[in-house]
Amino acid sequence: MLVLILGQVEGVAWGNVAYQLVIFLILLLLLRKFAFGPLMGIMKKREEYISNEILSAEKSNAEAKKLAEEQRELLKQSRQEIQVMMDNARKSAEDKKEEIIIAARSEAERLKESAKLEIVQEKEQAMTALRQQVASLSVLIASKVIEKELSEQDQEKLIQDYIKEVGDAQ
Repeated sequence: MLVLILGQVEGVAWGNVAYQLVIFLILLLLLRKFAFGPLMGIMKKREEYISNEILSAEKSNAEAKKLAEEQRELLKQSRQEIQVMMDNARKSAEDKKEEIIIAARSEAERLKESAKLEIVQEKEQAMTALRQQVASLSVLIASKVIEKELSEQDQEKLIQDYIKEVGDAQ
C-alpha cells in the first residue's frame, strides 16, 4: 500500500502530489506567519477603527438628541415666558383702561359740577338783572303813576306791591 501512496497509480504521480502538498503546507505556514498575521492585525485595527467610529457616531447622535431636547425645553420655556408677558401686557392694558375710564368719569363729574355752579351763577346773574329791570320798570311805572298824580296812599300801596312781587320772584 505504501507503494500505492508514493507510486504511480494509473497515471497519477503521487510523489509530485506529496511534494506539492508539503510545499503547500510550508507556503501556508509562511503566509500565516508573514502575510495573514499582519493582514489580521490590519483587519483588527480596521475593526477597532470602525467600532470606534460607530461609538463616536452613537455618542454624537446621543448628544444631538440631548441638544434637541434642550432646545425643545428652551423653546417651551420661551413660549411660556411670552405667554406670561402677553398676559401681563393684557392685564396692564386692562388696568390702564380702567384708570382712563375712572379719570374720564372723574373729569366728567368735575365738568358736571362746574356746569352746575355756572348755571347757579348764571341764574343769580339773571335774577339780579331781573331785579334791576323790575326796579327800572318800577321807577318807570312810578314816574307814570306820579304823572297821573296818585295820592300818597296809592303810591305807598303800589311800592309795597312791587316790593312784594320782587321778593316772591326771588
